[in-house]
Amino acid sequence: MPTTRYVAIPGSERTPMSGAARLRPCDPKESVQATVVLRGRRRAKGVKTLERLIASGERLSRSQYEARYGADPQDVKKVQQFARAHQLKISNLNRGARTLVLSGPAASFNKAFQVDLAHYESPQGTYRGRTGPVSIPAALKGVILGVHGLDNRPHARPHFRLASAAARGAAHPHAAAQSVSYTPLQVAQSYDFPSGVNGQGQTIGIIELGGGYTPSDLNSYFSSLGISPTPSVTAVSVDGAENQPTGSTNGPDTEVMLDIEVAGAVAPGAKIVVYFAPNTDSGFLDAINQAVGDKQNNPSVISISWGGPESTYTSQSLQSYNSALQSAAAVGVSVCVAAGDNGSTDGVTGGLQHVDFPASSPYALACGGTHLIASGSTITTESVWNDQPADGATGGGISATFPLPTWQSGAHVPPSVNPGNFVGRGLPDVSGDADPDTGYQVEVDGSKTVVGGTSAVAPLWAGLIARFNSGLKSSVGYLNLTIYQQLSATAGAFHDITSGNNGAYQAGPGWDACSGWGSPNGAVIFQALAAAPPSAPPAQPAPSSGKKKRKRG
Repeated sequence: MPTTRYVAIPGSERTPMSGAARLRPCDPKESVQATVVLRGRRRAKGVKTLERLIASGERLSRSQYEARYGADPQDVKKVQQFARAHQLKISNLNRGARTLVLSGPAASFNKAFQVDLAHYESPQGTYRGRTGPVSIPAALKGVILGVHGLDNRPHARPHFRLASAAARGAAHPHAAAQSVSYTPLQVAQSYDFPSGVNGQGQTIGIIELGGGYTPSDLNSYFSSLGISPTPSVTAVSVDGAENQPTGSTNGPDTEVMLDIEVAGAVAPGAKIVVYFAPNTDSGFLDAINQAVGDKQNNPSVISISWGGPESTYTSQSLQSYNSALQSAAAVGVSVCVAAGDNGSTDGVTGGLQHVDFPASSPYALACGGTHLIASGSTITTESVWNDQPADGATGGGISATFPLPTWQSGAHVPPSVNPGNFVGRGLPDVSGDADPDTGYQVEVDGSKTVVGGTSAVAPLWAGLIARFNSGLKSSVGYLNLTIYQQLSATAGAFHDITSGNNGAYQAGPGWDACSGWGSPNGAVIFQALAAAPPSAPPAQPAPSSGKKKRKRG
């Protein structure tokens, strides 16, 4: 019998987590599940590349996207035959996302993908892992682009910060100022969110990788804001994860409640669908793909407040996630992503600067953080959020993976300050209140508390976009193009943040790598979008014009 020749999947190499030690091999019968990513079908003559389609402003329905760019049936058949030959079960085929899920014993995965699955002990706990690359039969080279989930280490962290009364010392930038807090409605008022629209007819998808919410907390919270009835909130299970509150405000419950309460408060007419997934490489990817391709709930905007340093992802993960976000742009779904809470290093030691992913994807609207002092609709001061080392700082900087997008070419994005000075995707794109010292009043696990972090900015922008979509009767979709090509030139569309830094990058006039274009003037942006409506393909349309300002009367 001839020996099957194997080749490594480019960018699939893994090393143990920092400080981790191998404990033992996985039991051969241990149950394992993994997500396989396939290439898209070959482009028919006359069909645009995805890049050209998105750049042109054209958008597709989810069904059209699946038919043009989804998995090729013949490729699916080949992978199914390969899986069956190794006693692996196949489920959850998502043709649009070009993924399918395999499950079976560890021994079968070891043989099928030429890996050695083992259990490791790390400072963050135990996990199942592997070292080296994932390999596939040479006949499937180029057909299988990624295999996710064999290693199930914790993959991302939530980007929220609890307000703290801890002594910060004289070095704290706001030590002399008394902390303040706002309801999401007060923040929306400061940013002049457009009136007369509340997200009616829209669905906001929220990705969560742990924790949960309780309806009683939501009812209590929204009632305290005078919002009645409580916005519709539905939980969707991804890869077996469910809405499971931990009961601790120090854990992921705070992330879940912050996301729902901010988005629900500023867009109470929208339906909120929360996609709960395991905090693993495959879980995070599957949640994004499920939300983007959800034909039942049809989210027009997605909020993601989880992420990690770009450098902690494998190349295959960066590509697979970026492809999922690219598909969102193609079907007219806006994806708002928190830019991180650890300044320009993103919490990585070693002296280099790092950005957070998936915020660094060129198909994400990266949301940075500010320190906001406001009264009603008047902003007194707004600066870059930087309370390091005590309470964090907004993420931002230059991607080491994704090159400078053409739509950012006029924003004067500087090269990276790291050796080599890579000219990459700059982030954030926009910003909003995130400092826990000027944080959001929320309710979590029966307790009222104040929370900050760029985790609050992603659902804030998601709620604002849901308002836009509601008023325009169409989706603004991939907003990055519109922001950089049109809105940045519209007077008053943004409050330009010109003071502060996040470590290596300094704020200044125009776009910068710690506040992007600034915080929104919602009414001006809405007027600009209404004056130049987006083009409209079958199930959803797109956006147009706006710029920055400081105070409003």
